[in-house]
Amino acid sequence: MAMTRNNRLFVVGGSILVLVIMMLATVDPETQHYIDKVMDDPDSFSGNAHIRGEVVVGSIDTQNYTFILEGVKHQLIVDFSSAAVPDGFSDGKTIAVKGLLSDSTGSWILEAREIQTGCPSKYESVE
Repeated sequence: MAMTRNNRLFVVGGSILVLVIMMLATVDPETQHYIDKVMDDPDSFSGNAHIRGEVVVGSIDTQNYTFILEGVKHQLIVDFSSAAVPDGFSDGKTIAVKGLLSDSTGSWILEAREIQTGCPSKYESVE
């Protein structure tokens, strides 16, 4: 028995709706926080964190795989030994870092899993 056109549209529409609902249910949005907000109360952000800040000029240490991420009033040491370094990562750039924020011997450290830089054309003027 052949399905009518309306029945076929209903089946296709229902299938698309189910796929969209499944896709939205499996997406885990990760909120990005600015470093000053995180460091005002780091205990509430400990664990997995997604933090945005600026790389302090002269702080990138390629031997120890660390750099300092800063905001307006706070700084944070980032260990990037487990993260790939993207193009555009350099001193003075605003970046976002995903990783594990923990208190290590009295000072907070972010163990980076992923470093994200923005598109340079968005931030640099064309001359």
